[in-house]
This record gives sequence, structure tokens and C-alpha cells, in this order.
Amino acid sequence: MHTGRDFEPIRRVLSEADEPLTAREILLSLEEQDDFESAHRVATLLGQRAERGDVQVIRDSPYRYELNT
Repeated sequence: MHTGRDFEPIRRVLSEADEPLTAREILLSLEEQDDFESAHRVATLLGQRAERGDVQVIRDSPYRYELNT
């Protein structure tokens, strides 16, 4: 189970991005984070945060994510 702390590194990456990012692009920016070994795991956490209204999912192929402001 992910905690709010798990989202902080992802939130930082998204806040510094100039455009919406894919889960893989986010993962590449998080290479130093041991908790995120796959883009699927990143996407799962982002999906949970989207349900809470923290993240917007752009349903392209592949999905892209950005922070809600």
C-alpha cells in the first residue's frame, strides 16, 4: 500500500514538468527511488491520486498525467 509520502517524489517530478508526462517518463525521473521499479506501479499510484482529484489523467495512448491546480 502506498502512503502519501510515496506520492511526493512523483508530485515533484510532475510539478517541474513543462507538459504532461507518461508513467514511464516519470519512472525514468525517479531512477533513484527504490519503491518504483515499474511504470505500472507509478501508473497505479497516479490512478489512485486521480480518484482523489490530485492528478488529471489524459487518456491518450499512452496515458499522460499532470497535477491538478
